[in-house]
Amino acid sequence: MKRFYSVFIYLSVFISTIFPQENKESKWGISFSGFVKSDFIFDSRQTVNAREGHFLFFPQPELLDKNNADINAKANFNILSIQTRINGKITGPDALGAKTFAMIEGEFFGTSDADINGFRLRHATVNFDWVKTSLMAGQYWHPMFVTDVFPGTVSFNTGSPFQPFTRNPQIRLTQKLSKEFAMIIAAYSERDFQDYGPAGQSSAYLRNSVIPGFHLQFQYKSDKLIFGAGGDYKILTPRIVTTKNVVTNEKVNSFAVEGYTKINVEPLTIKLEAVWGKNLANMFMLGGYAVKSIDTVNGFETYSPINIFSVWGDISGGKEIEIGIFGGYSKNLGADDNLYNSSSQYFYSRGYNIDGLFRLSPRVLFNAGKTRIAAELEYTSVMYGTPNAYNKGKVEDTKTISNVRGLLAFYYFF
Repeated sequence: MKRFYSVFIYLSVFISTIFPQENKESKWGISFSGFVKSDFIFDSRQTVNAREGHFLFFPQPELLDKNNADINAKANFNILSIQTRINGKITGPDALGAKTFAMIEGEFFGTSDADINGFRLRHATVNFDWVKTSLMAGQYWHPMFVTDVFPGTVSFNTGSPFQPFTRNPQIRLTQKLSKEFAMIIAAYSERDFQDYGPAGQSSAYLRNSVIPGFHLQFQYKSDKLIFGAGGDYKILTPRIVTTKNVVTNEKVNSFAVEGYTKINVEPLTIKLEAVWGKNLANMFMLGGYAVKSIDTVNGFETYSPINIFSVWGDISGGKEIEIGIFGGYSKNLGADDNLYNSSSQYFYSRGYNIDGLFRLSPRVLFNAGKTRIAAELEYTSVMYGTPNAYNKGKVEDTKTISNVRGLLAFYYFF
């Protein structure tokens, strides 16, 4: 990672030094942007998270000791600066009749908890822009993370697990149908955000299906209003050999849809989104799939995807002093079929024992020049229970567990 970072900086400085004014018509060069950010975090209990608590999903379930005391009812805190980020936009001459540019972005979030503080790739794209058509190839936000309509939370989770949150290697075509309407078509693979399966989280389940995931979306965009809807489809192959050492090619088909809107009504900005889908764990949402049946002779397994419904809203207003609030709700709707067993080992999912969860997080941001100081209070409530394999894995006998997170963040933008 250090070598990658050094090479990135060296090349960036070299390009900006040699080419920025060489040909004004070609506009060849690189421009940098990004921010430095430090987060001060407090949680009222232990949480399901990533990067030492920086990326929060939801509170841990109750875990009793021999005296019936909840082990996870322990507060904790952390101070981290790993979200600090740098972006380089590279511009050059036209090609194939299109305006061209490329973009590289990274941060110090690492690729795992063991790599925390490590420099990792966020985005890397090559872009061609014609009059009505745009083509992008590289790693970027999945189309279900709509860059014009996402929560403005201070927390880096950006509304997860209510909001799709994933970056994917992809090829994406955006076609303008009129001045306001556009169609987006994308084919993608997985890298840092991966599906669950028998071997843990891996991109192999999608790769072994031979075909990429596909997305189709239509969007209307004007100065005051944005709305759109999209559909996503992917196929996973959880195993290529059974536990009995027999070749298998059983697959899991899954589909998801979303609808969203953003309304600018001075002085307020209102954002809303709803998502329904199967097997959304790779998007940092609830869900996944589970074993439906097992052939005990050869070990052949069949699978059933878990359905999730999620909705969120975000309202904000102000400039120097910005006030906002985010609210989200997600519901586990169960699998398509009855399942083989209720044990966790037969579920390849996030939150298999969660019936639903709710979050409310008000925030205030103080903006002054290139600096920002932001505070947020995040309340997350989860209904934990036991999945019933004979009722499509729906979670029953629930108990509500809650966490309160206090977050204070300092930014410097450049």
